[in-house]
Amino acid sequence: MILVVVAAAPAAVPRAFGLQVYEVISGSMAPEIPTGSLVYVRKAKAEQIQAEDVIAYDGGGGALITHRVVENRTLMGEFVTKGDANEKEDPNPVSYDQLRGQVVYSIPYLGWIAGLLSETTGKLAAAGMIAAAVLLHVAAGIMFRKTES
Repeated sequence: MILVVVAAAPAAVPRAFGLQVYEVISGSMAPEIPTGSLVYVRKAKAEQIQAEDVIAYDGGGGALITHRVVENRTLMGEFVTKGDANEKEDPNPVSYDQLRGQVVYSIPYLGWIAGLLSETTGKLAAAGMIAAAVLLHVAAGIMFRKTES
């Protein structure tokens, strides 16, 4: 049970501080932010974003993209972005309207666990682990009492 709480805390607790948490599902920001990482995103004013900042933005079709800003074109209201692992800048600029926020922190690989716990099979597996832990605890208590008698 403690394992489930510890695994869920990095995804749940930051929301209380105004951060959004997302799982990284591609390697475009590797090695700094590898696939399976959790990224913590804080709302930010587009005009204050600078080159080298990492942002999260709507990529269309429900996709959220996390890339580094190469240039903030404030007069045009857009960013030029690039994934760290990509050779070239992204072909289309990112409009200020697409900005979700600035990435302030990431935890490598924890996104895989959080993603698993958000699916039905992951929830069932976690419930099974908790039930097994409770049964083992009860069984150990019974066995300990028998050995004392």
